[in-house]
Amino acid sequence: MITLTAENFAEQVLRSDKPVLVDFWADWCPPCRMIAPILEEIAEEYGDRLTVAKLNADDHPEIAQRYGVMAFPTLNLYRNGEVVQQVRGARPKRLLLAEFAAHI
Repeated sequence: MITLTAENFAEQVLRSDKPVLVDFWADWCPPCRMIAPILEEIAEEYGDRLTVAKLNADDHPEIAQRYGVMAFPTLNLYRNGEVVQQVRGARPKRLLLAEFAAHI
């Protein structure tokens, strides 16, 4: 799983060859901690066709604001530099995969 910053966001997400699932999270967010192991599993299982990345929204609020992130966790799926799917809140792995199935 990639850790995103303001410095690498454009390169790692917007210019990526494959879809990128970005977890907008915060340290103080219990659901963010609950979903983290699920995202690590998805990163391992789908790493050949999907990049999974995390962005601490408290450290980089300008990026969270740019993409309308108002709640945590928010998962944005980017393809060709555009958000193609957004999921707010923690969900079980099977539901997350169902949400993103059309794009990965």
